Amino acid sequence: MKLFLALASPYTRIVRVALLETGVDRLVEKQEVTLRDPDSALLPFNPIGRVPTLQLDSGVVLSESLLILNWIDTQHAGRPLLPRDGSDGWRTLARTGTAVGLLDGIVTWARELRRPERERSPAVIALETARVTRAADVLEPAVANGDFSGPVDAAVIVLGCALGWIEPRHPSWKWREGRPALSAWFDQIAASPSFRATVPPPL
Repeated sequence: MKLFLALASPYTRIVRVALLETGVDRLVEKQEVTLRDPDSALLPFNPIGRVPTLQLDSGVVLSESLLILNWIDTQHAGRPLLPRDGSDGWRTLARTGTAVGLLDGIVTWARELRRPERERSPAVIALETARVTRAADVLEPAVANGDFSGPVDAAVIVLGCALGWIEPRHPSWKWREGRPALSAWFDQIAASPSFRATVPPPL
């Protein structure tokens, strides 16, 4: 198996953390690729040009983080990262959905701010600012009440990767202010071995 990745991508980091948490990492070769490059080594395998992309030994190519997490769950005997049978009352999938929404909103907001000022869309910035603020406001009491605790699962991984992407790459959002439980939760997960091993490179 080969994982095509970009080390700065939070979506890549989701898969890298999952591979380490499940012990599947040793089975997967890694290849760093360029993005938005017509000559990228990724494009023959994934014409969409997104990371992460995983090529299986059969030649089948999987893309998108959560789809790859489904495959990872078939490769280990431990507790599923993303249970699909409803055995947990669908809580992991629900929490993962909130975390993914937070991450997508942050990335969209940050991408818009990287555009030249005259090309930015105030409507997009306002929408994504409101979206991620609402999500963080919901996550604060959820985390304080014990959600996202216990064994590492997809929801924990996605939320940790989302929050870990903000401070070095989107510092304009002071997400820690007024959210002590979420802040403390992130500091704890960021200190775990799989998260320390996958810290994105500095800007």
